[in-house]
Amino acid sequence: MKTPRRIEPLVADGLVDRVVRQLMSGKEAMVFVVQCGDELRCAKVYKEASKRSFRQAVDYTEGRKTRNSRQARAMGKGTRYGRQEQESAWQHAEVDALYRLAAAGVRVPKPYNFHEGVLLMELVADENGDPAPRLNDVVLSPEIARQYHADLLRQVVRMLCAGIVHGDLSEYNVLVDGDGPVIIDLPQAVDAAANNNASRMLERDVDNLTAYFGQFAEELLQTQYGKEIWALFENGKLQPESELTGCFKPTEKTADLDEIMEVIQAAKVEDAARRARKAAANEP
Repeated sequence: MKTPRRIEPLVADGLVDRVVRQLMSGKEAMVFVVQCGDELRCAKVYKEASKRSFRQAVDYTEGRKTRNSRQARAMGKGTRYGRQEQESAWQHAEVDALYRLAAAGVRVPKPYNFHEGVLLMELVADENGDPAPRLNDVVLSPEIARQYHADLLRQVVRMLCAGIVHGDLSEYNVLVDGDGPVIIDLPQAVDAAANNNASRMLERDVDNLTAYFGQFAEELLQTQYGKEIWALFENGKLQPESELTGCFKPTEKTADLDEIMEVIQAAKVEDAARRARKAAANEP
């Protein structure tokens, strides 16, 4: 097929020999199968922000690092430069997440290069060498559903131990190759420690998986793995091989009224001191 304009720089630089075919077009990117030497790989071409249906919500971008204060100010003001930098940061988020997760042993496509806004990565294939199907296109028995659910929970735990929450995980963002599920689509991935929405997103990711697999194995619908995983993480007890039960019991802790009153009193003292400093500053 004709080489798409966005992939032409990769061909010119010798990273891609030719484009074989378009694999899919999603809400945030178009993916092509490309020939690279003796291998078939994927080239993910990110759509421009104005052409994407997935918006860069503040929930996802909170806590992401910027290169410098100028970039942060421009992104905050929404200037042309700021929008360009925000778009670049959005694309780099997936690249950075893939490298971190691959190093942590999470089953994600292996990244090879990021060039001119195009991510070159592994083509996840089935036993016949064809592009692997999405999870929602695979017929599951109850036994396989339980196995894949457990496999994906293990990947979610490994991701969290690496400091990352997918943020948009569902049966549509998982491929199935000969060895089981592979997690894809990570531009909205969030920093578990820096994003205040991370716990909610983690629970939503796990609940999405549970709801899907629960169609084939109903007992999974009674589990609370999301809350259990986050509680272990929050308490510093989560490990890549942590044994999960699917059960969660909220910790009932009696409020310490003395401690609360001390905090209130300290706030009052601080406020009084601030008012005094302000009054003194205004005196002639």
